[in-house]
Amino acid sequence: MDPRIKPIVMPKWGLSMAQGKVTGWLKQKGSTIAVGDPIVEVETDKIAGVVEAGDAGLLRRILAEVDTVHAVKALIGVVADADVADPEIDAYVASYVAPADLEETAAGGESPHQLLTTDRGTLRFAKRGEGADVLMLIHGFGGDLDTWLFNIDALAAKATVYALELPGHGQSSKTLADPSGEGLAQVLEAFMDTLGIAKAHLVGHSMGGALALRMARDHPGRVASLSLISSAGLGPEIDAAYIDGFAAATSRRELKPLLERLFANPTLVSRHLVDEVLKYKRLDGVTEALRALAAAQFPGGQQRDLLASAVTVGGPPVLVIWGKEDHIIPAAHAAALAGRARIEILADAGHMVHMEQPTRVNELILAHVAAARAAI
Repeated sequence: MDPRIKPIVMPKWGLSMAQGKVTGWLKQKGSTIAVGDPIVEVETDKIAGVVEAGDAGLLRRILAEVDTVHAVKALIGVVADADVADPEIDAYVASYVAPADLEETAAGGESPHQLLTTDRGTLRFAKRGEGADVLMLIHGFGGDLDTWLFNIDALAAKATVYALELPGHGQSSKTLADPSGEGLAQVLEAFMDTLGIAKAHLVGHSMGGALALRMARDHPGRVASLSLISSAGLGPEIDAAYIDGFAAATSRRELKPLLERLFANPTLVSRHLVDEVLKYKRLDGVTEALRALAAAQFPGGQQRDLLASAVTVGGPPVLVIWGKEDHIIPAAHAAALAGRARIEILADAGHMVHMEQPTRVNELILAHVAAARAAI
């Protein structure tokens, strides 16, 4: 393949994505493209998102029409400089073949998810990558593995990444022996013990951030670093209407406006996403589990556990990432760790900042992990 010609391909977001639909091109043919520019909007069976440019040049070909569906890694566009002749680009397009391993995944290969039996219940998880650093991804209230759709593969390029579903969530056990922060920390301990993970870089979103902080406080020897995304545990305020509404919602009409509050750009909440969350909400035991968690961790519409004191001089290094337009937990809570953590507040993002600004979030996490390793 000519190295001067760069492909734009249907991305693979998450572990089970097989195809995506092009819903709109954000650049016209002939446009100048810079690395990181948003190029094309894509909708999957989970969520809508934007493909960013990985290479600079001119957009020489738009191959995928709007509202057409393509397999992951299918060629949907071409970037090349002006000195590359059209016949050379035509030859590139005609000879392009998607990587064989990704084609097999798209065709429905072995499940990327696993179930683990622990003394705290059965937990579904995913493992990706083979790097020396071990990252543990911990979702928030009502989340699951799809929370990390735009992150897990990018992080796994440089590390071994585990993402688990806490009890009451996803396809893990729906019974919660102890819905408090202490109880969830015991779940994470059991997960790490069962897999033989002595120490990990913890990446926690929302309620998962509070869980990561608790682990750093109670078991600092098991925590290599903390990356806290829109984290609970740093201030008392939380959107109680969201917490209570999500736990109680039983219809698309009730769920959609709640999910839209998670994003600065509510159009990212696709019909597919709402339907997927609704399927989860209708599983036996989910409503009871979510209500138990809400009562234990957010009594009276406030956060029970304030854990900023877990971050100490000489302890695991801490990165805080927040969406400036977070409607669930105020970005102002990041100030609780001022002077003790690197704090990044990202514009044009809400509570799901790692989904709305994934490229930047992934860069920040990998740089933080690398710095933590170098400091050892």
